[in-house]
Amino acid sequence: MLIFGLLLVAVAAAAAVGAVFLLDGDVEYFGIDTDPLTVFLAGAGAVGLLLLGLKLTGFGARRGLRQRKEHRRLAELSDKLDRAEKGRREDEA
Repeated sequence: MLIFGLLLVAVAAAAAVGAVFLLDGDVEYFGIDTDPLTVFLAGAGAVGLLLLGLKLTGFGARRGLRQRKEHRRLAELSDKLDRAEKGRREDEA
């Protein structure tokens, strides 16, 4: 999710850069003659992709953090269980 979110942010940024720097007097967007409504809709789509990308990036980061915490907790519990088993074996011997 994190990588997909960052990819969407990059696509939105490329579309925004194209809209700002590649437009001249006549409306030509990435080499295609368009009307202003199409450029506006492309900008709105770029903003939508940017927001979706940021949301997916945040979701992926939170998910990764949660998994790392869970892994750390499981490792602690496993170590505790190993110590208990070792103590039980020493008591039996």
